[in-house]
Amino acid sequence: MYFLAIESSCDETAAAVFTEDLTILANVVASQTDLHARFGGVVPEVAARAHLQRLLPVLDEALKQAGIRLDQVGCVAVHNTPGLVGALLVGVSCAKMLALTLNVPLIGVNHIEAHIYACRLAAGRDIFPCVGLVVSGGHTSLFHSRTPLKFDLLGATLDDAAGEAFDKVASILGLGFPGGPAVERAAASGNPQAIRFPRSFLNEDRLDFSFSGLKTAVLYTVCGKDLANPQPPPTAQRRADVAASFQQAVVDVLVAKSRQALERTGLHRLAVGGGVAANRCLRSGLETMVAEAQAELCIPPLKLCTDNAAMAAMAVEKWRRQEFAPLDLDALPAYTP
Repeated sequence: MYFLAIESSCDETAAAVFTEDLTILANVVASQTDLHARFGGVVPEVAARAHLQRLLPVLDEALKQAGIRLDQVGCVAVHNTPGLVGALLVGVSCAKMLALTLNVPLIGVNHIEAHIYACRLAAGRDIFPCVGLVVSGGHTSLFHSRTPLKFDLLGATLDDAAGEAFDKVASILGLGFPGGPAVERAAASGNPQAIRFPRSFLNEDRLDFSFSGLKTAVLYTVCGKDLANPQPPPTAQRRADVAASFQQAVVDVLVAKSRQALERTGLHRLAVGGGVAANRCLRSGLETMVAEAQAELCIPPLKLCTDNAAMAAMAVEKWRRQEFAPLDLDALPAYTP
């Protein structure tokens, strides 16, 4: 049984082929980083047009790598929520066309929940129930992941996502796009204790996040509070210290809230997904925390952290239950638990 999956929720055009036993036969991603770099962030219309140009070649390459023909596909899966609505529509429209033409089932997959399922793919075994932490450019959320298909939202960001904060701080420091890797590289030569940036809700019981104030604190540190007469650009070492201190503030909050979620749910397994999960400082902090808590940490390899179509393999769980989507499946930009 071959599944063909499509991902187009943001700025990665991706397709994957996998089987009902979760064997990944192909996982192809066409990045749009170069298209958006000059804007310092993802431009929705640019992303949607690039998906239109790249999706069919990416699908062809996935089928070629998997060694199968299109008519051998038995089910089509697509990330239909959440994301940029124009970008989602490209993938959803293509998936519906393929399902209709091939006369096979169509399955809609939640992109955020699929990030947690990527941990199950990497583990090669059942990891549910667990606490799920998704940290990406658009979302920072904690879940009580009861089963592969049941996710109870425990808390989420009230403003900027962690990845969004990395992008904005990279822009403030003139480090380029994408911000996550750029800030991490700069932070490598900096002192994470140089500046004591705010850590919102760190000592509160709530499991929500807020990174807007942290981003503003970085702006004032670099440019001063009188933005009409900004301070001179920081030296290379000062820039590295700001990057390292900012990164440490984000990591401290993510680690602390993950610990609280484990304690509140009584679970002993933490699954972490999303692009920010590729950050080495975050991985190290989480590894230390789960060791102290005598819990298990599940983080996928880097290629499954960032947006990809292989993580849509959670469609297999829906296929087993015959939870198919209608051919009028819609693209839903907002996350609905």
